[in-house]
Parts: sequence; C-alpha cells; structure tokens
Amino acid sequence: MKKLLLSAVGLVALSGSAMAADLPVHYKAPPAPIIPPIYDWSGFYIGANGGWGESRNCLDATPLVGLDVSDGCVSRSGGLLGGQFGYRWQSAQFVYGLEAQGDWANLSGSHVSLVNPAFTTGVKVDGLGLFTGQIGYAWNNSLLYLKGGAAVTSNRLDIVQIATGIDVASASSTRWGAAVGIGWEYGFTPNWSVGIEYDHLFMGNSNNSFSTINPVAAAFLNDRISQDVDMIAVRVNYRFGGYGAPPIVSKY
Repeated sequence: MKKLLLSAVGLVALSGSAMAADLPVHYKAPPAPIIPPIYDWSGFYIGANGGWGESRNCLDATPLVGLDVSDGCVSRSGGLLGGQFGYRWQSAQFVYGLEAQGDWANLSGSHVSLVNPAFTTGVKVDGLGLFTGQIGYAWNNSLLYLKGGAAVTSNRLDIVQIATGIDVASASSTRWGAAVGIGWEYGFTPNWSVGIEYDHLFMGNSNNSFSTINPVAAAFLNDRISQDVDMIAVRVNYRFGGYGAPPIVSKY
C-alpha cells in the first residue's frame, strides 16, 4: 500500500511539471525610454533688444575753391534700445531666417573743426534699422548664427559757433548701407530665448549741403561724411506657435 501511494504521488508530480512546461511564457517588456523633445527654432518671433553702440564719422569740408579738406574724425558712443521681429525655419541642425530690427540710438559727439577752429562739428545718430538674412547651426536649444543685409541710419550734423553757441549750420540725412553680424541665442523655455549679438554697419560716404543762417559758414562747411557703426546688444525673443519637435518614443 505504501509503495502504491508513493507511485501515485510521483505520477502527479511528473504530470504537473509537464503541464507547466506546456504553459505559454508571458514576457513583459521594460518601459519604453522617452527621449526629451528636440528644440525647434522654426516660426515667427518678436522681441526686444538693448545695448551699446559706437559711430565713427570722418568729415571732408569743401570750401568755395572746391578743394576737399579733411576736417577730422568724430567717434561717439551711447545706448541703443529697440525691437525686432522675424521668421526662422529649421532643417536638421541648420536654421535659416529673415529679420527686421529698429533701434532708438543716442550716439552723439563733437570736436573743434580743423577747417575753422571758430566752430565745432557735432554729429549724432538717433536711430538705426537692420533688414537681414540669417544662417545658423543649432545644438538643440543653443543657436549660433551669422547675419547680413541692409542697414539704415538717421543722422544729424551741426556746426556751432564757439563764441556764441549758435547753431549756424545743420543737416539731417537718412543713410543706407550694409550690415554683417554674429549672434548666439539660447532657448530657456519652449517659446522664450535670450541671446547676444554684434553687428558692424558699413554706411559709406554721404554728401551734405547745409541749411544755414550764416552764408559765410555754409560756404566752406558743406561736408562729405563717411560713417561706420559698431553695435552690441542683448536680445530677448518670444517665438509663436508650437512647443518644439515631439519627443521620440521607441516602440517594440
């Protein structure tokens, strides 16, 4: 009887093992890894900028005899404040864009005229604009870019008689030239970015015929002025639209 009982127990154990071997195995895959979103620079944006600029002007006076006489150079620096708007589109890591920028400026300075030391020559830039294209390379939310295009400045030139302090001659002009620049921008949220940018403006030469209450002053103070501008500014932009490229999810 004892042997019969042991045989039955062994048979049941063997049958259970065989049935367990025939059961399907259920494998639970580990959670799919989620890669953080890739920052997308595409879209319209608008922003503000502020910084510092320096304008250098060299003057050549043309007296009645028709000769050009160097009247020296004036460099002046001051603050810049303005805004910009544009559009960017991204292809892989390359970013392309178009932008318009306008700034109020306070770049003014004066010096004693070399042509006639009885007068001072004062030059002021009170506004400037840039219309540029961009090409850049992005490392996710960090963007390094180059820019170039057209530039425009609003200028005023005054001739002041030292003895009386009277403005005896003045000229205002809007000048067009070229601009090149380099910048870096960092996206600190999906839609907000901050950056820094340097630009150089090549404004060329401009001839100015003065309006004056003093014909004697106007006779030899008609100037040809060359101009170059350097500017560096901190920029903050808000980009409209999406929140970056969607996350990449691995699938099994």
